[in-house]
Amino acid sequence: MDYHGAMCGLAGVLDVDAAMSGEQLSEAVGMMAATLRHRGPDAGGTWCDPAAGIALGHRRLRILDLSDRGSQPMRSASGRYVLVFNGELYNWRELRGQLAGHQFRGTSDTEVLCEAIAAWGLERTLERANGMFALAVWDVERRVLQLARDRLGEKPLCYTLIGRHFAFGSELRALRAHPRFSAPLDRAALALYLRYSFVPGPWTPYEGVRKLPPGTILTVGAAGRGPLPEPQVYWSAAAAVEAAREDPFTGSVEERADALGALLADAVRIRMTADVPVGAFLSGGVDSSTVAALMQRAAGEPIRTFTVAVGDPGLDEAARARRIAEHLGTEHLEVKLDATAALGVIDELPAIYDEPFADPSQIPTLLVARAAREHVTVGLTGDGGDEVFGGYNRYTYGARAWRMIARSPRRVRSAAARALLGVPAHQWARIATALGSRVPHAGDKLHKLGGVLGVDSAEALYLGLASHWPDPGALLGAAEPAVPRRAVNDLSPAEQMMVWDAETVLPDGMLVKVDRATMRVALEARVPLLDHRVFELAWRLPPDARIKGGMGKAILRAVLARHLPPALTAGPKIGFDPPIASWLRGPLRGWAEERLSSATLARHGIADPAAVRAAWAEHLGGRRNHDYRLWTMLMLAEWLDAQCAR
Repeated sequence: MDYHGAMCGLAGVLDVDAAMSGEQLSEAVGMMAATLRHRGPDAGGTWCDPAAGIALGHRRLRILDLSDRGSQPMRSASGRYVLVFNGELYNWRELRGQLAGHQFRGTSDTEVLCEAIAAWGLERTLERANGMFALAVWDVERRVLQLARDRLGEKPLCYTLIGRHFAFGSELRALRAHPRFSAPLDRAALALYLRYSFVPGPWTPYEGVRKLPPGTILTVGAAGRGPLPEPQVYWSAAAAVEAAREDPFTGSVEERADALGALLADAVRIRMTADVPVGAFLSGGVDSSTVAALMQRAAGEPIRTFTVAVGDPGLDEAARARRIAEHLGTEHLEVKLDATAALGVIDELPAIYDEPFADPSQIPTLLVARAAREHVTVGLTGDGGDEVFGGYNRYTYGARAWRMIARSPRRVRSAAARALLGVPAHQWARIATALGSRVPHAGDKLHKLGGVLGVDSAEALYLGLASHWPDPGALLGAAEPAVPRRAVNDLSPAEQMMVWDAETVLPDGMLVKVDRATMRVALEARVPLLDHRVFELAWRLPPDARIKGGMGKAILRAVLARHLPPALTAGPKIGFDPPIASWLRGPLRGWAEERLSSATLARHGIADPAAVRAAWAEHLGGRRNHDYRLWTMLMLAEWLDAQCAR
């Protein structure tokens, strides 16, 4: 087999004035690409045309056979196009068959992509492509550079203007390696980070540096002057939802499960293609269990599965994952995570994520990726199931809150909010426990509800439920920019939240977490539930196929029930988070105290250290669980310290 996977890192420079020599261009792009070696440790290459002022760089991770015929940067057979590509094109055989009469030099997906662009143009090619990718293609004749990113944002790409140089790369570190890079911190973007725990695109923590949005193409001409053009959309989650609702699936409940089950099986199958060992991340939840079950069914031998045990009964799904692995017959590896292990990797996180990032599950994700890399080079994950099939608790909580808001006058809601907020969260938690509730952090959830009862729109409700720090602009002395959100007509609040999450939380939160953790150890993560065909079919189904009876993922559970006894996956959604709340009161307290001291906060430009200190005191005293809020501030402090050390 001579198929070449292209998991890697890419970088490039377009000198608009073509003032740099070929040696200078090659050196600059070589330094940029070298910073991405962790994404592609097996090989690297550069291509340069000094007369046009363009240089492209590439790093490669070997997934399938690697030969010179699959090397990048790759030039089309006609010589007109030069391509660098990070990702996988899963339907490359189908596209190759459609390029009738073309003589291929090899059998790589990169060559198929390059020749498809030459034959059909970039946009038409991307409309036909099924894959995860970020790419840059140079048109030698027109002297035009185009960047593009996959539909749902699995692979990253960022860019900036450095004087008269247009520079781009898979990660921010590649841009910083440009010899003329100098960009101040964007405090408004950091305020967005404190709200969401990640920097939502198109912003980055640097002024003038942008992330290319998912599903877009950016076109830059060598002769261009003035500001950069806006990226052009070729696919969006909101537009896909609107199109799906115009073509509803009218089959029975059984027919729905048949259709989704067949499509998921194909999405898993095409992502298992590799000449290196392939495994699966198995947390024990519905999403990863579905992927593992379909993967094991398609495999001719036991697959490898990997999970993390955090040792906290309220947060640990390891026992459930173990039972599922035994039922499926996989070779299962359990990675132990405790506070000591967490402390061992915390100082690595700023370098790994390369921007402020504060999802606590970044730690177990990194540790399980490291463990998996000792056995496999490709890992399938269950990411995306929450956003596509309605799995987050805020969808059900939000729907209930909105019903209360919609039918109650503001004065009634205000009185209810005062009543909820007037009782300390820890007292609500005691009351809930006495009433037999097993909802974790019940008091904090009731206070969250109290905080959103006064809103008057679904977007304000979403913002209240998704926020960590409620007024981050005040903490940093910077006004937040407005994150664009497209409303889809006739969606319920829960469904609208799902669309907004698919356009922001998914690409800039969940997928960043997985991409950086796995690429750090040269492990390729593939995400079957984010096959765009799955996304589009899911939205053709009626609402109760997603959320039914206050529980999400109804249709996904129906598919999984055909492979696993429902009792094996029964139970509340737990997630993949470590017990940060208790760790911050215990083994991580000293580390956290140093970073949350008034002096440290002032040094990092926190305009209101007292608000942070008050949250820290409430958390330590057990009056509130501010674990996520504090973790967001702690990761910002770690990242800013790393910036100062550069």
